[in-house]
Amino acid sequence: MSDHDFLFALDVSDEPRFDRMLQDLSRVVLRYVGFDTAAAEAVARDVHEALARGATAGREHCDVRFRAMGGTLRISVAFGGGRTWETARTLPAGS
Repeated sequence: MSDHDFLFALDVSDEPRFDRMLQDLSRVVLRYVGFDTAAAEAVARDVHEALARGATAGREHCDVRFRAMGGTLRISVAFGGGRTWETARTLPAGS
């Protein structure tokens, strides 16, 4: 088992209100598992864009999950119980 196997999930009732917090959290999680600043920023932007698309569609309640398992980090954003966006990244060597 990797040192970084975990599931971190948030249930957010009003995404636009918490947008900055979610961006900051994305960066912190990515840096924690070993991504460099540029990679963490790029993925945090992807998360932000997924959240913004959902909010633009009038969906404010969302579920954001960060799951590290077996050397892979998976991030998902779901609105209203349906998965709307997901990405997976191989954890950096030495994570």
